[in-house]
Amino acid sequence: MDLDFSQNDTDFRNEVRDFIKSSFTSEMHGELRRSKNGSASKELHVKWQKSLYEKGWIAPNWPVEHGGPGFTTTQKYIFETEMAHAGAPRSVPFGLSMVAPVIMEFGTEEQKKKYLPDILETNVWWCQGYSEPGAGSDLASLQCKAEDKGDHYLVNGTKIWTTMAQHADMIFCLVRTSKTEKPQQGISFLLIDMKSKGIEVRPLITLDQSPEPYQEVNQVFFEDVRVPKENLVGEENKGWTYAKYLLEFERGSSYSPTLYRGIEGLKSIAKETPIGNGLNLSDESSFLRKISQCEIEIQALEFVELRIFSALSAGQRVGPESSTLKLRGTELQQRLQELSVEAIGYWALPFVNDTFANINEPSIGPDYAMTVAPSYFNGRKTTIYAGSNEIQRNIISKAVLGL
Repeated sequence: MDLDFSQNDTDFRNEVRDFIKSSFTSEMHGELRRSKNGSASKELHVKWQKSLYEKGWIAPNWPVEHGGPGFTTTQKYIFETEMAHAGAPRSVPFGLSMVAPVIMEFGTEEQKKKYLPDILETNVWWCQGYSEPGAGSDLASLQCKAEDKGDHYLVNGTKIWTTMAQHADMIFCLVRTSKTEKPQQGISFLLIDMKSKGIEVRPLITLDQSPEPYQEVNQVFFEDVRVPKENLVGEENKGWTYAKYLLEFERGSSYSPTLYRGIEGLKSIAKETPIGNGLNLSDESSFLRKISQCEIEIQALEFVELRIFSALSAGQRVGPESSTLKLRGTELQQRLQELSVEAIGYWALPFVNDTFANINEPSIGPDYAMTVAPSYFNGRKTTIYAGSNEIQRNIISKAVLGL
C-alpha cells in the first residue's frame, strides 16, 4: 500500500496551508484561544465560512451540482487534517452538513432553490429542533405537535438543548402530525422561520459558564406558530425516515484530525508540567503510555474514516457505520479531555474564572490551563448528543453485527 501523497495532492495540501495562512487571521485565532470551550462567536463563524465559500471549499461533502468542490477522498482527508492542525473553526454543521443533505434528497425543487444557495453562502443560520425535555435518545416519543390547518400547520411544544438557537434564522424540526400505535410513523419534518410569531428562545447555562456570545444551548418554545405547508420536507408522517438519514451525516463526520491535534496539545502540556526532581510529566512513563494508547486508537479510527470517505466518493451512503465513528470518536474526545485535566492537576480548579473578564489580576496557573476544565465539562455532552452512545451500541449490534 502506497501511503505517500501524489504531487497533485502535495500541491493541494500547500494550497490549503496558504489559504489558512491568509484567511485564518490572528484575530480569529486569538478569539478561539480565549474561549473557554473553543467556541467562536457567530460573527467569527460567518466571516470564516464566507471566506471558505469564496474559495469554493465551504461544502467538501456536497455534490458538485449543488456547489461542492469535487474533492477526491484524499483531498477531503488533507483538507480536514490541515484545518484541524491549524485550529481553524469547524463549519457550523446544522445547515451545511445536516439539513442540506435532507433537502437535496427529499426536498422539492422549490425548496432546493430557496434554501441551498443561502446555506452554501452562510446567508441563513440554522439550528436543529430534535430533542425535547421528555424525548432525547428516545426521540420517537417527541410531543411537539403540528396541527393541519389547511394551508398551514399550527405548531405547539418545545425543543431543548438547541445549539445556537439565539442566533438562528431557521430551525428544522421534527413534529408530531399524527398519533399512531407506532410513534415513529406520526412524525413530520418541518422548516420553521425563527422570526415567526410565537417562538421564544431561553438560554440554558452549562457548567462551562460561557457568556454571550459564546453561550451555546437553549430551549425553544412554540406557541401557536404558523408554518406554511410548503415548509414540509417530503411526505407528512415520514419525518422519521428523513431524521435517520440526517443522523447519518451528524454522526458520520470525521474525528481523527481534531483528535490528533488534541494529542499534540496534550503532549505540549505534559512537557510543561513539572512533577519534581527536575522532571516534567512528559518524563513519566505511565502517563506517556496513556497517550500512546490513545494514539493507537485514533489511528484505527482514522482508517475507518478513510474507508467510509472512499465509499462516499463512490456514491454510497454512510449507513450504520456512522454509529461506529460517533461512538469511538466521542469516547476518545472525552479521554483526551480527562488526560488534560489529569495533567494540569489543581490548576483545573479555578475554571470558573471567566477568561474574558476584564480584571487586573494575573490568571491563576499557566495560560494553557485556563480552558482545560471548561472543555472537559463541555465535552460531557458528546457521548449523549446525536443519540447517546448506548443507542449507538444498539444500532451497531443490530444493523452491523446482525445480533
